[in-house]
Amino acid sequence: MKYIAVVTTVSSLAEAQSMARTLVERKLAACAQISEIESFYHWNDAVQNEKEFRVLFKTTSKGYAAIELAIKELHPYELPAIHAIALDHIYTPYANWIEANVADSQDNSATKV
Repeated sequence: MKYIAVVTTVSSLAEAQSMARTLVERKLAACAQISEIESFYHWNDAVQNEKEFRVLFKTTSKGYAAIELAIKELHPYELPAIHAIALDHIYTPYANWIEANVADSQDNSATKV
């Protein structure tokens, strides 16, 4: 089994909390962590500087398509940042916990969103 952390950003704590709760309740992610960050980026031909909230979801690589679909469904941005980081080195008992707390059949999770 391969494990990943899927990351996105939103503009408010309420949006981050809602998305985190929804994806964990749907068992698309075993857990979600929210961090306040400051972002600089190009948008509409100008450099933007905004406070954002990063949401990091821990799941399996098998569930990436379903979690991406759910994030797009819930995301307020026109172009959401959605990317995954491979967890190449992971404490085995923690990896087992992630696997135990995501949907049994993530191949069909996309139909649950």
